Amino acid sequence: MYIVTVLAENGERDGCLIGFASQCSIHPPRYIACISKENRTFEAVQSADAIVVHFLGRDQIGLARLFGGQTGDDVDKFERCLWHDGPFGIPVLDDVPGWFAARILERLDGGDHVAMLLDPVDADDHGGALDLGFQAVKDIHPGHPV
Repeated sequence: MYIVTVLAENGERDGCLIGFASQCSIHPPRYIACISKENRTFEAVQSADAIVVHFLGRDQIGLARLFGGQTGDDVDKFERCLWHDGPFGIPVLDDVPGWFAARILERLDGGDHVAMLLDPVDADDHGGALDLGFQAVKDIHPGHPV
């Protein structure tokens, strides 16, 4: 599982839990991250030039619950966690094993999700397990009604 954060065109911070992401090229380095069209963060990502993708381990189940089970319609998720301004002014979560910032090169309609082809430009690896899988979060109900 991953958390994507974004700085919307209007300057608003947003972020959500995602389950579909993968490295897709070595040379040049490329990644794909998919976001549900039903997610509130989807609108912010549609107008953004870049995002930050955060890697999660089991120790980040609380962050997964916050970004997967709460919606920015109701709460400011960033008031409830530690973060700092990262590349492109996008929020970077402090308590994760690692993250990367990437330019969005292309958007591809995948059905109920949109896949973003990403060009990573900055990253940080704090170490730690990257073992938070779907089974650990399947009981999280989306914060934004679908």
